[in-house]
Amino acid sequence: MEGRYLYCVANGGQKVSLGKIGVEGNEVYTIPYKDLCAVVHNCPPEPYKSEDKEKVKSWVITHEKVVEVAWGKFGTVLPLGFDTIIGGKEETSSEENMKNWVRGDYKNLKEKISKLKNKAEYGVQIFWDPKVIGEKLIENNQEIKKLNEDVKSKSKGLAYMYKQKLENLLKKQMEVESERYFKDFYEQIKRCVDEIKVERTKKLEEGKQMLINLSCLLPREKSKTLGEELEKINNMEGFYVRFTGPWPPYSFT
Repeated sequence: MEGRYLYCVANGGQKVSLGKIGVEGNEVYTIPYKDLCAVVHNCPPEPYKSEDKEKVKSWVITHEKVVEVAWGKFGTVLPLGFDTIIGGKEETSSEENMKNWVRGDYKNLKEKISKLKNKAEYGVQIFWDPKVIGEKLIENNQEIKKLNEDVKSKSKGLAYMYKQKLENLLKKQMEVESERYFKDFYEQIKRCVDEIKVERTKKLEEGKQMLINLSCLLPREKSKTLGEELEKINNMEGFYVRFTGPWPPYSFT
Protein backbone atom coordinates (compact mmCIF):
# COMPACT_ATOMS: atom_id res chain seq x y z
CA MET A 1 0.00 0.00 0.00
CA GLU A 2 1.43 3.37 -1.06
CA GLY A 3 1.86 6.46 1.08
CA ARG A 4 2.21 10.14 0.28
CA TYR A 5 5.25 12.05 1.51
CA LEU A 6 4.12 15.59 2.34
CA TYR A 7 6.47 18.56 1.84
CA CYS A 8 4.10 21.47 2.33
CA VAL A 9 0.62 22.84 1.73
CA ALA A 10 0.56 25.56 -0.91
CA ASN A 11 -1.70 28.40 -1.93
CA GLY A 12 -2.92 27.04 -5.28
CA GLY A 13 -5.66 24.66 -6.37
CA GLN A 14 -4.10 23.22 -9.53
CA LYS A 15 -2.68 19.75 -10.16
CA VAL A 16 0.89 20.13 -11.45
CA SER A 17 4.16 18.22 -11.52
CA LEU A 18 7.31 19.87 -10.18
CA GLY A 19 9.53 17.18 -11.69
CA LYS A 20 11.78 14.50 -10.21
CA ILE A 21 13.19 16.78 -7.52
CA GLY A 22 12.05 14.89 -4.43
CA VAL A 23 13.79 12.74 -1.84
CA GLU A 24 15.50 9.81 -3.61
CA GLY A 25 14.71 11.46 -6.96
CA ASN A 26 10.95 10.95 -6.69
CA GLU A 27 8.56 12.97 -8.81
CA VAL A 28 6.96 15.77 -6.81
CA TYR A 29 3.40 16.80 -7.69
CA THR A 30 0.36 18.45 -6.14
CA ILE A 31 -2.90 17.05 -4.82
CA PRO A 32 -5.42 19.93 -5.04
CA TYR A 33 -8.39 20.64 -2.81
CA LYS A 34 -10.37 23.81 -3.59
CA ASP A 35 -7.77 26.63 -3.70
CA LEU A 36 -5.10 24.73 -1.74
CA CYS A 37 -2.83 21.86 -2.68
CA ALA A 38 -0.59 19.35 -0.92
CA VAL A 39 2.92 19.02 -2.41
CA VAL A 40 3.84 15.33 -2.29
CA HIS A 41 5.61 12.34 -3.74
CA ASN A 42 4.58 8.67 -3.71
CA CYS A 43 6.40 6.47 -1.22
CA PRO A 44 6.06 3.39 0.99
CA PRO A 45 3.93 4.16 4.10
CA GLU A 46 6.95 4.12 6.43
CA PRO A 47 9.60 6.65 7.55
CA TYR A 48 12.86 7.19 5.69
CA LYS A 49 15.59 5.58 7.80
CA SER A 50 19.33 5.12 7.39
CA GLU A 51 22.41 4.64 9.58
CA ASP A 52 24.30 6.80 7.08
CA LYS A 53 24.18 10.34 8.54
CA GLU A 54 25.26 11.93 5.24
CA LYS A 55 22.40 10.21 3.43
CA VAL A 56 19.88 11.45 6.00
CA LYS A 57 21.38 14.94 5.74
CA SER A 58 20.96 14.86 1.94
CA TRP A 59 17.29 13.81 2.36
CA VAL A 60 16.64 16.76 4.71
CA ILE A 61 18.37 19.20 2.34
CA THR A 62 16.32 17.85 -0.58
CA HIS A 63 13.13 18.26 1.47
CA GLU A 64 14.01 21.91 2.10
CA LYS A 65 14.84 22.50 -1.58
CA VAL A 66 11.45 21.11 -2.67
CA VAL A 67 9.69 23.43 -0.21
CA GLU A 68 11.66 26.37 -1.66
CA VAL A 69 10.70 25.38 -5.23
CA ALA A 70 7.02 25.20 -4.19
CA TRP A 71 7.39 28.53 -2.37
CA GLY A 72 8.77 30.12 -5.53
CA LYS A 73 5.97 28.69 -7.68
CA PHE A 74 2.94 29.21 -5.42
CA GLY A 75 3.99 32.28 -3.41
CA THR A 76 2.83 31.08 0.01
CA VAL A 77 3.44 27.66 1.59
CA LEU A 78 3.00 25.97 4.95
CA PRO A 79 6.16 23.82 5.25
CA LEU A 80 6.05 20.51 7.11
CA GLY A 81 8.97 18.82 8.80
CA PHE A 82 11.05 16.08 7.18
CA ASP A 83 9.43 12.61 7.05
CA THR A 84 5.75 13.60 7.23
CA ILE A 85 3.99 10.67 5.55
CA ILE A 86 0.28 9.98 5.17
CA GLY A 87 -0.63 6.35 4.65
CA GLY A 88 -3.69 4.62 3.23
CA LYS A 89 -6.17 2.11 4.61
CA GLU A 90 -8.13 -0.69 2.99
CA GLU A 91 -11.16 1.53 2.51
CA THR A 92 -9.30 4.77 1.64
CA SER A 93 -6.12 5.41 -0.34
CA SER A 94 -3.33 7.66 0.94
CA GLU A 95 -4.35 10.27 -1.64
CA GLU A 96 -7.91 10.26 -0.33
CA ASN A 97 -6.61 10.50 3.24
CA MET A 98 -4.48 13.48 2.18
CA LYS A 99 -7.52 15.23 0.70
CA ASN A 100 -9.59 14.35 3.78
CA TRP A 101 -6.94 15.93 6.02
CA VAL A 102 -6.84 19.15 3.96
CA ARG A 103 -10.67 19.19 3.84
CA GLY A 104 -10.96 18.68 7.61
CA ASP A 105 -8.36 21.33 8.44
CA TYR A 106 -9.22 23.64 5.53
CA LYS A 107 -10.27 26.67 7.61
CA ASN A 108 -7.17 26.52 9.81
CA LEU A 109 -4.87 26.05 6.80
CA LYS A 110 -6.48 28.99 4.98
CA GLU A 111 -6.03 31.22 8.04
CA LYS A 112 -2.34 30.31 8.26
CA ILE A 113 -1.84 30.84 4.52
CA SER A 114 -3.50 34.27 4.80
CA LYS A 115 -1.31 35.20 7.79
CA LEU A 116 1.87 34.23 5.93
CA LYS A 117 1.02 35.75 2.54
CA ASN A 118 3.98 37.68 1.06
CA LYS A 119 6.03 37.03 4.21
CA ALA A 120 9.28 35.18 4.74
CA GLU A 121 11.36 33.90 7.62
CA TYR A 122 14.75 35.43 8.43
CA GLY A 123 17.33 34.19 10.90
CA VAL A 124 19.10 36.68 13.19
CA GLN A 125 22.03 35.63 15.35
CA ILE A 126 24.01 38.17 17.36
CA PHE A 127 27.40 37.32 18.89
CA TRP A 128 29.81 39.18 21.11
CA ASP A 129 33.52 38.75 21.75
CA PRO A 130 33.79 38.12 25.55
CA LYS A 131 37.43 39.27 25.53
CA VAL A 132 36.61 42.65 23.95
CA ILE A 133 33.53 43.19 26.17
CA GLY A 134 35.51 42.15 29.28
CA GLU A 135 38.26 44.66 28.47
CA LYS A 136 35.67 47.42 28.04
CA LEU A 137 34.14 46.54 31.44
CA ILE A 138 37.57 46.66 33.11
CA GLU A 139 38.11 50.11 31.59
CA ASN A 140 34.65 51.58 32.31
CA ASN A 141 33.44 49.93 35.55
CA GLN A 142 35.16 51.64 38.48
CA GLU A 143 34.89 48.68 40.89
CA ILE A 144 36.29 46.24 38.31
CA LYS A 145 38.96 48.74 37.24
CA LYS A 146 40.17 49.17 40.85
CA LEU A 147 40.30 45.41 41.43
CA ASN A 148 42.32 44.99 38.23
CA GLU A 149 44.81 47.60 39.43
CA ASP A 150 44.99 45.87 42.84
CA VAL A 151 45.90 42.57 41.17
CA LYS A 152 48.91 44.26 39.55
CA SER A 153 50.09 45.97 42.74
CA LYS A 154 49.71 43.11 45.28
CA SER A 155 52.19 40.44 46.25
CA LYS A 156 51.94 37.07 44.46
CA GLY A 157 49.77 35.41 47.17
CA LEU A 158 47.39 38.34 47.53
CA ALA A 159 47.32 38.93 43.77
CA TYR A 160 45.91 35.41 43.28
CA MET A 161 43.06 36.13 45.71
CA TYR A 162 42.33 39.47 44.10
CA LYS A 163 42.43 37.86 40.66
CA GLN A 164 39.80 35.30 41.74
CA LYS A 165 37.65 38.12 43.09
CA LEU A 166 38.12 40.06 39.84
CA GLU A 167 37.11 37.06 37.70
CA ASN A 168 33.96 36.46 39.77
CA LEU A 169 32.93 40.10 39.62
CA LEU A 170 33.66 40.26 35.90
CA LYS A 171 31.60 37.11 35.28
CA LYS A 172 28.60 38.54 37.19
CA GLN A 173 28.84 41.86 35.35
CA MET A 174 29.10 40.06 31.99
CA GLU A 175 25.84 38.26 32.81
CA VAL A 176 24.18 41.59 33.63
CA GLU A 177 25.48 43.08 30.36
CA SER A 178 24.35 40.01 28.41
CA GLU A 179 20.80 40.40 29.71
CA ARG A 180 20.79 44.14 29.04
CA TYR A 181 22.00 43.77 25.47
CA PHE A 182 19.53 40.93 24.83
CA LYS A 183 16.61 43.17 25.86
CA ASP A 184 17.91 46.16 23.88
CA PHE A 185 18.56 44.16 20.70
CA TYR A 186 15.26 42.28 20.99
CA GLU A 187 13.30 45.56 21.20
CA GLN A 188 15.31 47.02 18.34
CA ILE A 189 14.54 44.02 16.11
CA LYS A 190 10.91 43.69 17.26
CA ARG A 191 10.09 47.10 15.77
CA CYS A 192 11.08 45.83 12.30
CA VAL A 193 9.22 42.49 12.18
CA ASP A 194 5.72 41.02 12.44
CA GLU A 195 6.57 38.09 14.69
CA ILE A 196 9.60 36.72 16.55
CA LYS A 197 10.52 33.33 17.91
CA VAL A 198 13.43 33.05 20.33
CA GLU A 199 15.57 30.02 19.48
CA ARG A 200 18.17 28.28 21.64
CA THR A 201 21.61 29.88 21.61
CA LYS A 202 24.50 27.74 20.47
CA LYS A 203 28.00 27.17 21.83
CA LEU A 204 31.00 29.46 21.56
CA GLU A 205 32.00 29.92 17.94
CA GLU A 206 35.55 30.97 16.99
CA GLY A 207 35.95 32.86 20.28
CA LYS A 208 32.54 34.52 19.93
CA GLN A 209 29.57 33.86 22.20
CA MET A 210 26.01 33.84 20.82
CA LEU A 211 23.85 36.32 22.71
CA ILE A 212 20.62 36.01 20.77
CA ASN A 213 19.17 33.60 18.21
CA LEU A 214 15.90 34.63 16.58
CA SER A 215 13.57 33.52 13.82
CA CYS A 216 11.74 36.54 12.41
CA LEU A 217 8.64 36.72 10.23
CA LEU A 218 8.19 39.80 8.08
CA PRO A 219 7.22 40.97 4.58
CA ARG A 220 10.18 40.70 2.21
CA GLU A 221 10.03 44.43 1.43
CA LYS A 222 10.70 45.17 5.14
CA SER A 223 13.88 43.07 5.21
CA LYS A 224 15.98 46.08 4.16
CA THR A 225 14.81 48.02 7.24
CA LEU A 226 15.70 45.07 9.48
CA GLY A 227 19.07 44.75 7.73
CA GLU A 228 19.82 48.42 8.43
CA GLU A 229 19.06 47.99 12.16
CA LEU A 230 21.26 44.90 12.30
CA GLU A 231 24.06 46.79 10.54
CA LYS A 232 24.05 49.30 13.43
CA ILE A 233 24.56 46.43 15.89
CA ASN A 234 27.24 44.85 13.69
CA ASN A 235 29.16 48.14 13.73
CA MET A 236 29.32 48.16 17.54
CA GLU A 237 32.74 47.19 18.89
CA GLY A 238 32.88 43.53 19.91
CA PHE A 239 29.54 42.59 18.30
CA TYR A 240 28.85 40.51 15.20
CA VAL A 241 25.59 39.79 13.37
CA ARG A 242 24.59 36.87 11.16
CA PHE A 243 21.49 37.63 9.06
CA THR A 244 20.08 34.84 6.87
CA GLY A 245 17.06 34.43 4.61
CA PRO A 246 14.59 34.77 3.09
CA TRP A 247 13.37 31.25 3.94
CA PRO A 248 9.97 29.57 3.80
CA PRO A 249 8.31 30.20 7.21
CA TYR A 250 9.16 26.88 8.93
CA SER A 251 9.23 28.36 12.43
CA PHE A 252 5.81 29.96 12.08
CA THR A 253 3.77 26.99 10.81
